Amino acid sequence: MAKIGFQAGDILLPQGIDMTKWSVVACDQYTSEPEYWDAVDALVGDAPSTLRLTLPEIYLEQDGVDARIRAVNEAMLEYLKNGVLAEYKNKYLYVERTMRDGTVRPGLMGVVDLEEYDYRKGSQSLIRATEGTVVERIPPRLRVRENAALELPHIMLLIDDEQKTVLEPIAEKKDTLASAYDFPMMMDSGSIRGWFVDDKTAAQVDLALEKLAEPAAFDAKYNVSGKGVLLFAVGDGNHSLATAKENYEQVKRSLSAEEAAVHPARYALVEVVNIHDDSLQFEPIHRVLFDIDADDILAALRREHDVAEDGEGQKISYVCASGKGELVIRDPSANLTVGTLQNFLDRYLKEHGGRVDYIHGEDVVERLGAQPGNIGFLLPNMEKNELFPTVILDGALPRKTFSMGHAYDKRFYLEVRKIQK
Repeated sequence: MAKIGFQAGDILLPQGIDMTKWSVVACDQYTSEPEYWDAVDALVGDAPSTLRLTLPEIYLEQDGVDARIRAVNEAMLEYLKNGVLAEYKNKYLYVERTMRDGTVRPGLMGVVDLEEYDYRKGSQSLIRATEGTVVERIPPRLRVRENAALELPHIMLLIDDEQKTVLEPIAEKKDTLASAYDFPMMMDSGSIRGWFVDDKTAAQVDLALEKLAEPAAFDAKYNVSGKGVLLFAVGDGNHSLATAKENYEQVKRSLSAEEAAVHPARYALVEVVNIHDDSLQFEPIHRVLFDIDADDILAALRREHDVAEDGEGQKISYVCASGKGELVIRDPSANLTVGTLQNFLDRYLKEHGGRVDYIHGEDVVERLGAQPGNIGFLLPNMEKNELFPTVILDGALPRKTFSMGHAYDKRFYLEVRKIQK
């Protein structure tokens, strides 16, 4: 594992239940849409569900969060005690997610070694963040994990496997593998199938990843030298993986080196996806500001930057109660448009107050941005083939630069893993 930082894991799956009610979208989605979570709660009812094992982030800053965290921890213990979950030892799971539009996204479930992951700026680790990690976002998430018996991942790691040597050979033999699950997902979110990868195929996966991580091949591929090998780039769940890392660092302080090497908290369950798969599309993450004066923020942006209504430059569209428009920033503060806007928003909100949310869908931005006291900013997309070279050469991108698909196509909670002894 030291060569690739990734291996098969001990995975828990539910038995004999309604899987559609079990599997719920990642907690960091629909953070400004309580009606979505109300509908999920009504759909799940009293059935076993990952909704009871996770804390949607819409509730993270609300009153009663401590009681919600306690309820999550108690539900984990209850599900373990009552036999809801069965454990499959030392397994990779090959996954095919059929999204709302019928596109199929392949993935591979396994565990990463958190000793091989470093989210700090300038990291040269085997596993790296692709965007800036907001350390202030870790402590509230750490409160959810620190007493949890289980982890449920929505983390997706990307590999730059242009020759398609890791996942695609598994797809060719999936019909010979044992089925793990096959069911429709809730809230019109497509469907998912999973298979247990046999030992021979698992060995082939490990070998293919070792070849991707070979330093000389890496240097030639990216025309670099003296850079650490980047094998896995975090595509989704950046702060969740950072929280897992911090939790492990806390646990490790009370362990010997021998104990730390085998402690389950040292590892995190993730899905690996090939950035070159046609199903994988990058979407921009837009911004909506709440409890602000839209006219004032537009005026402040024009004071800080050379802003035109058209022409060459970084283009940002906006929507507020008084209408829509486009801004062209001719003196950007960052290489990417999202970086220039985020730099400005950070300073403005610190001085004037207000709140920002990160939204994936244009329709949601337009609906929320048009409400009095709000403003929405719509950002352009980045090309996915820019990701690995940019992270290798320049480090992490500005936070919330891109999303891999719409909210309803995000990874849903499904597989489970023990993280306590």
